[in-house]
Amino acid sequence: MKTMICPSALTPLQLSSSSSSFHNQRLFFSKGCLFSKKTWKHSSICLSVRVSATKTITKEGNSLRANNKNVLTNVPDNVVLTPSVDGSAFVGATWDEQSCRHIFNLGVLQDARLLCLYRFKLWWMIPRVGNSGSDVPIETQMLLLESKEQAGIDNEESVSYVLLLPVLDGEFRSSLQGNSAKELQVCVESGDPAVVTSESLKAVFMNSGNSPFDLVKESMKILEKHMGTFSLRETKKMPGMLDWFGWCTWDAFYHQVNPQGIKDGLKSLSDGGTPARFLIIDDGWQDVFYEFTKEGEPFVDGSEFGGRLMSIKENSKFSKKKNEALNEEASDLKGFITDIKRTFSLRYVYVWHALMGYWGGFHPDAPDNKKYNSSLRYPVQSPGNLSHMRDTSMDCMEKYGVGIIDPDKISEFYDDLHSYLVSQNVDGVKVDVQNLLETVASGLGGRVLLTRQFQNALENSIAANFEDNGIICCMGQSTDSIYHSKRSAITRASDDYWPKNPKTQTLHIAAVSFNSIFLGEVVVPDWDMFYSKHYAAEFHAAARAVGGCGIYVSDKPGSHDFTILKRLVLPDGSVLRAKYPGRPTRDCLFIDPVMDGKSLLKIWNLNTLSGVLGIFNCQGAGGWPGLETNTQNDSNIELSGHVSPDDIEYFQEVSGDSWTGDCAVFSFNTGSLTRYPRKDH
Repeated sequence: MKTMICPSALTPLQLSSSSSSFHNQRLFFSKGCLFSKKTWKHSSICLSVRVSATKTITKEGNSLRANNKNVLTNVPDNVVLTPSVDGSAFVGATWDEQSCRHIFNLGVLQDARLLCLYRFKLWWMIPRVGNSGSDVPIETQMLLLESKEQAGIDNEESVSYVLLLPVLDGEFRSSLQGNSAKELQVCVESGDPAVVTSESLKAVFMNSGNSPFDLVKESMKILEKHMGTFSLRETKKMPGMLDWFGWCTWDAFYHQVNPQGIKDGLKSLSDGGTPARFLIIDDGWQDVFYEFTKEGEPFVDGSEFGGRLMSIKENSKFSKKKNEALNEEASDLKGFITDIKRTFSLRYVYVWHALMGYWGGFHPDAPDNKKYNSSLRYPVQSPGNLSHMRDTSMDCMEKYGVGIIDPDKISEFYDDLHSYLVSQNVDGVKVDVQNLLETVASGLGGRVLLTRQFQNALENSIAANFEDNGIICCMGQSTDSIYHSKRSAITRASDDYWPKNPKTQTLHIAAVSFNSIFLGEVVVPDWDMFYSKHYAAEFHAAARAVGGCGIYVSDKPGSHDFTILKRLVLPDGSVLRAKYPGRPTRDCLFIDPVMDGKSLLKIWNLNTLSGVLGIFNCQGAGGWPGLETNTQNDSNIELSGHVSPDDIEYFQEVSGDSWTGDCAVFSFNTGSLTRYPRKDH
């Protein structure tokens, strides 16, 4: 059943399926199985038996154990376990020497299904699955293990989970990694040679449970109270733009964004029946000096990342200036925003800026910038980051340097910038390049302290200037940033949407869904923009429908697929957003839906009165960074799998106690509604 879903129908179960080949492959749901049109097979799943038991994390001899079962063996003597609440614990180590960076063995990890979320670039996380410590990549920020055993008089299989979260311990930040000896290791680092230690007793948090989603939620609640540096998503004020259809200017114009183009785009969306009520004016509106690019010539070799901010105000494209042709004055930024809000009934206008103002920071010699004491610094990345994929923007910033604002002046800068934007009728900001801080922390107290200082200043300014908690965070997937998110409610959960790269379309959807397991407890994961007129548009749109995220496109003016958009957007411009962050179903947690050639990706969510289940064929189009092969992939793989209401967690929240187990499946393409009794699941 090839369907596009909008999370609104009042059925207990909705399905969305798409193929990485983006062809119109028809799929049918019948008796709990998914069949392709040409072939079929029954692929059953083993449902976990959920048992209750006393949870304990202990160190016994040279083993770390969860609920009396070994998790890690050959644990070194310098590893220290500190019990926490509800059977959880912190794990750390002591050393004979002081250093700003320690790597220590936690023990041997083997014969366990595992899921890692790790940073493959400075800015972004992706998943990796495996079965031993050697499969754990450097810069892993979440590690989930599955444990199975036979129990009970019927010898039924019980499934439990162990979670390891490297955290912030004082001025040090931790991450996990493995080695060829199947040892799980911890890297503890400050990012500043002057900030040293000989112990980190609470480097990693460990917990166990019978539900992976409950386990992550409960663990983050414990850490929230213990650390006091971040808040959970469910306690945060949600920006109103989340529930309205949006348009971002980036892929429509890139740096050439201009007032007339914005008006053209808003008009074409409105004329087509899916009016944007939320706008992001992305990179291209600011007063920037590109000293490494000749005026009038295109950017080469990433030289745009060497651009530096000259002032907090808009550039000439959006400024009030003499229009020689008409001999009348064009509107300034405030007048322009006021005009488009009135003309197109826009509710929210956000603008983009980098954490340090722009990619290359503030120009140290700009007259308006003297009071911020900015100075040129050259970023230095941690060895862990350098072990993975290089990033063009960071390469350029390392080459050209960044104008870093004095940390003692950063609150003043954010308040000046945001109060000016408010005076121009702007409602919020998208703040990019956030992980830059960890690379410039030397001599400034280290990465944890510097991130805390900037994050607090940023969030305080947002609270003081924007009424609606108007901020979208971006390029901030390091735990330095995540564990300092007190107010920010939205964070990008993926690498950029790359419309011209066919290999990244499926990776984008898979990465966001897996990252949301962790990020979704702290923020609403943002799935980024997409083109509605694109070979993968239906694939992306279905993911947004089940993602519980904001929905916005970056279409060029006049280039829209309104058949797709009208499945996501109501006539008044509102969207029906699913209840929670969309995450993989329980039986997908330890499989590779991108590269194993056999697995479907199922993403679950809830609406107010129904469950939602998206089914995606992500196989064959591309490979995960670091795991790419030269083998030609088959992007026309037909897959089958098992689908059931049991795939949807917390279904009882919408079904109620009186639910009989019967469910219905609604197909958008055919408009059919089919009821299936519980015995046929």
